[in-house]
Amino acid sequence: MELRGARVLVTGATGGIGRSLAEAFAARGGEVVLTGRRADVLAPLAERLGGRAIPADLADRDGIEKLLGAAGEIDVVVANAALPAMGLLSDYSVGEVDRALDVNLRAPIITAKLAAEQMVARRRGHLVFISSLSGKTASRQASLYNATKFGMRGFALALREDLRPHNVGVSTVFPGYIRDAGMFADSGASLPLGVGTRAPEDVANAAIRAIDKNQAEVDVAPLTLRLTAMVAGVAPGLVAAMQRRVGADKTSEQLAEGQRDKR
Repeated sequence: MELRGARVLVTGATGGIGRSLAEAFAARGGEVVLTGRRADVLAPLAERLGGRAIPADLADRDGIEKLLGAAGEIDVVVANAALPAMGLLSDYSVGEVDRALDVNLRAPIITAKLAAEQMVARRRGHLVFISSLSGKTASRQASLYNATKFGMRGFALALREDLRPHNVGVSTVFPGYIRDAGMFADSGASLPLGVGTRAPEDVANAAIRAIDKNQAEVDVAPLTLRLTAMVAGVAPGLVAAMQRRVGADKTSEQLAEGQRDKR
């Protein structure tokens, strides 16, 4: 679909990847509507990009409907907001589990439901879910995060088929380790030798490419990680053994520790 003049809702716009997404869609001529919890960061960004800022906490179950009502008619949704959810499940309180599920999985689903109702009526629109390779490959100390991201993948693939007859696209973007911004960069974790990263701008470009080409899925990671994710779909036990062998467990532990006070 044509992005110039389209109204684009970007959730989680106050994070580094969210800012890159907002900038990329604005550069393509989109009218960006930005949401996030940090109003002090959100408003200047929206002003700079000529868009609108609507502060919202997606853990608030009533807040999503209010957000969509305030946003008005939306042509593209980029569901980017997510909470860190690394660590052992036993380290989480029930309330923390609920919050991670609400923000990482429930919020994108409800946002998609409400936005898609408008899109179907107009026979025009696109939903983009910013997921993670953790939605294709399970790893140690990531059971809760994997659950939300695997769930998002299944939801998006099925929704894509449901909305296909109505000329509404659905795409999912799967970033690997992203440098300079996002959960991995913020955690300070180190990677095993030979494991590469991508930039926030690569995620934004992938989201735009997914819309331009109406792609179901786009991975944003070096070839080795993309191949690992592919193998994990048919041989998860083999990939788990490979992760232990190359020291990925240490990275998972560092991620969990670095995110402990942010979840």
